[in-house]
Parts: sequence; structure tokens; C-alpha cells
Amino acid sequence: ALNLNIDLDKIPTTGAGLGTSKQLWNSSLTGVEASCALAQEDVERMKSYKNSILSVGRDTGIDPAIIAAIISRETRAGHFLQADGWNSGHKAFGIMQVHRDNHPRGGKDSEEHMVQAVGLLNELWGITADCCIYSCRYKADCQTVLSLSGGIAAYNCGPGDVSSQEVDQNTEGGDYSSDVVARARWYKKINFF
Repeated sequence: ALNLNIDLDKIPTTGAGLGTSKQLWNSSLTGVEASCALAQEDVERMKSYKNSILSVGRDTGIDPAIIAAIISRETRAGHFLQADGWNSGHKAFGIMQVHRDNHPRGGKDSEEHMVQAVGLLNELWGITADCCIYSCRYKADCQTVLSLSGGIAAYNCGPGDVSSQEVDQNTEGGDYSSDVVARARWYKKINFF
């Protein structure tokens, strides 16, 4: 079984790439520093979701910091959502941006929405675990680490676009899982959860 409670510090990350880092106004930060700054900018908005995130994390076994980091990356904790909960292209819904093909459930920031999104993430972790086996023959935790990164990447680009150790090569900005992991670490570091 996949260990979903792995120490986030074991997951390699370079943080936000240049494109993602540009969301920081008047800043030259990139990488992990930029990811942390973006998460910090979102923390006040994130507080309104904290209890729901904790509940969903407890019920699903998914680290609340990862849930918060995805919410931060996808919608900047709701800041980038339209009033109706959809993104600008009406292709994804809610604070965790469930694609319309997955028939989003619940309100845009409801626990039902989060449970659905985390369920999709959990499925993707299982799928990407298989593609990582061949890259990890000699390292004990490598498969788990890569499948967690791969699942996060697949949440953004789909499982068919995740392969080998370069899990972010087809994600938005080429940095999705790396940025999410860095933001999750920041939420852990400040003891937000």
C-alpha cells in the first residue's frame, strides 16, 4: 500500500518556476522561496478553509498541508475563482479546480468538493505508483516519493502525461508538483495544521 503520510522533506523540490514566481508582485524570488512567499500571501484566505481541510485530511488520510498547497496553487485560496466557482474558461470548478469532466460536486469551497478532489488525487497517486517502479529499483523510499510527486503532477496534467522522474515536464509552468510540495512544507513549517 502507498504510504500517504511520508515526510514532505523527503520529496525533492525546486519550488516555483519563473512563470509561477511572477505571481509575486515586485519580487525577484524564485524556487522554494517563491513558493513559500505565495503560500504566505494566501494564508489569510486559507484560514476560512482550515477546519474543512483538517476534516477532509482526517477523513481521507491525506496530509492537510498538501490539500492546502493545492488550494493555494490552483486558485490562490479562492482569490482566482469567479463568483460562480469556475475558472475563467469554465473548465474547472472550486478551490481545488475539479475538471468539469469529473462532474464537480458540492459548493466551490465545500467539504464535499474537497473530498471529491482529494479522492481524485488519491486515485492518481495509485496510478502513478506503477510508472515509477522502473525508475526506483535500488532506493527504498524512491517509489513512494516519486509516486506522490507524480500523483500531484497528474492532478494538474493527467496521469498519461506523467512519466519517469521528470514528473513536472508536462505540468502547467513545468513546476506544479515541485511548487505544491514547497507550499505544503511551508504550511507545515508554520504549524498551520
